[in-house]
This record gives sequence, structure tokens and C-alpha cells, in this order.
Amino acid sequence: MAPAKATNVVRLLLGSTALWLSQLGSGTVAASKSVTAHLAAKWPETPLLLEASEFMAEESNEKFWQFLETVQELAIYKQTESDYSYYNLILKKAGQFLDNLHINLLKFAFSIRAYSPAIQMFQQIAADEPPPDGCNAFVVIHKKHTCKINEIKKLLKKAASRTRPYLFKGDHKFPTNKENLPVVILYAEMGTRTFSAFHKVLSEKAQNEEILYVLRHYIQKPSSRKMYLSGYGVELAIKSTEYKALDDTQVKTVTNTTVEDETETNEVQGFLFGKLKEIYSDLRDNLTAFQKYLIESNKQMTPLKVWELQDLSFQAASQIMSAPVYDAIKLMKDISQNFPIKARLRMNILICLFQSTLNVKNLRSRHLYNKT
Repeated sequence: MAPAKATNVVRLLLGSTALWLSQLGSGTVAASKSVTAHLAAKWPETPLLLEASEFMAEESNEKFWQFLETVQELAIYKQTESDYSYYNLILKKAGQFLDNLHINLLKFAFSIRAYSPAIQMFQQIAADEPPPDGCNAFVVIHKKHTCKINEIKKLLKKAASRTRPYLFKGDHKFPTNKENLPVVILYAEMGTRTFSAFHKVLSEKAQNEEILYVLRHYIQKPSSRKMYLSGYGVELAIKSTEYKALDDTQVKTVTNTTVEDETETNEVQGFLFGKLKEIYSDLRDNLTAFQKYLIESNKQMTPLKVWELQDLSFQAASQIMSAPVYDAIKLMKDISQNFPIKARLRMNILICLFQSTLNVKNLRSRHLYNKT
């Protein structure tokens, strides 16, 4: 009987614990107000295989073409394998030419889609040709287009009489010793069977120094999925428009505390209130009230004139340099955060000093005149 009772107690405890955990979890989910944002580019998703090839090209042109030889028909596996398996297959192929450090860099490049804009650039260049209708891949030989391999030899015969195409810095040129050769630009998607057929013919001709073989990425049927990017300095700012009830007494207390903190500042509009309160201790209350008035007047933002903006940086730097060592950082922070107000204040002080100087000069001149 005792074991049965113990079993029931344990079941009851487990049941209550599970109920408590479920309520805790639901409460946490309900209280969560997280926002998930996705940044989509204007172009569709680009194949990871092409991005990997651009990573290889950045390492060296030789590694690019070596990598290309190993992945000529790799895109076939994309139809039968999952995205994750295909991703690992690309990394495995790239690992034949990269060390562990560069493999990690390639993974990072995949995560932020760093080479996707380069693929889209080639896609835009191909769209400007424009590509022949219904062709998975095509070649351009001195302004002449074809998507048939057996027509390449025919177009090469009179290629020298036509205008030589302009080659971009990012173009992938097959390694060759000669540059003054007919240029054959292949637009194709690496890893497809169509690409493999064209590449076999063009690479043989390039090795025999018959042509200058250039490869540009071209995707005949771009993906329907969006190209999501990872950040790139994007900020999501959300403003809460929710009305909240606040206790006026608490708000007043906070405001008073803020004003008291501000009155602790020693210098306000050129007045050293710390020294003044020490000298005129009997007028402390009046000085504090005057100090608060000056602090509130500082918060009024008025536009500065052009002449008032001259030498502001020099004045700010000189004030910071003349401050004590322990107060210099605090003063620099105050000036940088409240620069428009401080600029107006500094100009008012300079105007007052200038007017005072003029008044002193006038008084001196009058005094000398009266003596004479």
C-alpha cells in the first residue's frame, strides 16, 4: 500500500511541475515582443556554386579554373539532394583547393551572401547582349551570338574583321600565353551539362592558343526565391504609439531631480556659480534660482548666423584644452552632445565681452577728453 501511495505522490508532483513549466513557458512567449526583419535584395537568389567560384577567383585565377574542372556537372545533384547536402558537397569540392581557414571564410561568405552581387553583375551584362531566345548558354564572338557549338568555328573565321569586345576587370579568362587572339565569351551557368559541353570545346581551343576564352555567369531561369541579405547596416526603428498612465507626482520628482543635477554644473553662460556661492553664501538661493533660469534659457534652440559659425571648432578645442585634466573628457562630451546650444552660448559670451571692451574704451576716451 505504501509504495502505491508514494507512486501517486510522485505522479502528482510531476504533473504539477509540468503544468507550472507550461504556464511559465506560455507566459514567456506572451511577454515576448521581438521583431524579426528580413532584408531582400532586388535580384533573385543566386546559386551557391557560382558564389563559391567567385570566392575561388578572388584567391587566384588558377584556383578558379581548377575548381571549375571539378564541378562541371555538379548542379545535377541539386535536383536530387537537399539544400544542406548540396551545400556540404560544394564545401567538399572547394576543400580540395582550400585549407581549413579559407573553408571557414567561404562559409562566412555564404552566410552573408558576399558574392551574390558579383553574380548579379554578370547576369546584367548578359541581359545587355541580349541572350538568344531559348538558350541555356550562348557564346559571343566579336558581336556575333550563337548557342550552337557547331557554329563556333564558322564565327571565328571572320572574327578579326569585327570589333574586339571590351573585357571587364572581373572577367574570368582562361590561362593562356597569348592575348592577341579572337575573344570568345561564354555565358553559361557553371555545373550544368550545357556549360560542360561548351567548356570542353572552348578550353581545348584556348589550350591550343586559337582563342581567348572568357567565362561570364549566366542563369537562364533565375530562382523564384528572394535573395535575403544579412544586415549590411540596415536599422529597424520602431516607435511605440502606446499611451501609458503615469503618476504626476513621480514625474515631478524626476524633473526636479534632473534640474538639481543640472544646477550642480559649475559654469553656466560664463558664470562660475560654485565660486559665487562660496563668496556670497547669503545669496545662495537667489544664485540657484538665477542658475536654473540660465540653464532653461540654454535649451532654447535658435538658428545661428553665418558669421556666428566662424572659429567654433577652435573655440571648442581651446575650452577643452584649458579645462582641468579630469574634467576635459566630461566637457568634450557635453560640448559634442549639446553643440548647437553651446555654440549659441559661446557667441553670446563673446558678444558680451566685445561690448564690454568697447564700453571700457569709450569710458577711457571720454575720461581723457574731459582731462584735456
